[in-house]
Amino acid sequence: MNENLQIRTYKKSGHLEVICGSMFSGKTEELIRRIRRAEIAKQRVKVFKPKIDNRYSEFSIVSHNEQSYPSEIIKDAEEILEKSFDVEVIGIDEAQFFDNNLVDVCQALSDSGKRVIIAGLDQDYRAKPFEPIPQLLAIAEYITKTLAVCVICGAPANRTQRVTESTDRVLVGGENHYEARCRLHHVVKEDAAKTTS
Repeated sequence: MNENLQIRTYKKSGHLEVICGSMFSGKTEELIRRIRRAEIAKQRVKVFKPKIDNRYSEFSIVSHNEQSYPSEIIKDAEEILEKSFDVEVIGIDEAQFFDNNLVDVCQALSDSGKRVIIAGLDQDYRAKPFEPIPQLLAIAEYITKTLAVCVICGAPANRTQRVTESTDRVLVGGENHYEARCRLHHVVKEDAAKTTS
């Protein structure tokens, strides 16, 4: 046997996938599609969502076009570490509702050999980066940016227009509070007020 020949052994490599975009762009739909394909491949999967997201179902993630997949509700991202030791693929929806500790959790899961799939808004309603998605994008192996359709002109939309008066950064809702808009037709009311005074 050649002495220079090294025998290498590798543990299974994990990785992080981030699906991001505006509201109504198909993020949850894409997450569900990937989770279902993992199931077809006979992989053990588990999906999590934040407790704050109770729009369509308490026990499932649900896309705006009513596709759904069973999920577990958690208050803090660190719960994912405790509840996913026996699975291979982990899905996390509405990641923008978690604290920045989600970044460390995803690193730990991926480092342990798991496939982690995240879906979430990359911008808030003011078109500002929505943590922790920017940090997750920086460490992800795979990134998918989804686009919606602007309700004003039909162009590709990557922004979320809030159509109610609330100025809270986090306001859970669907079509009752938000629309998809392109860069041209996205308006932040505070900015509009400044330009007219």
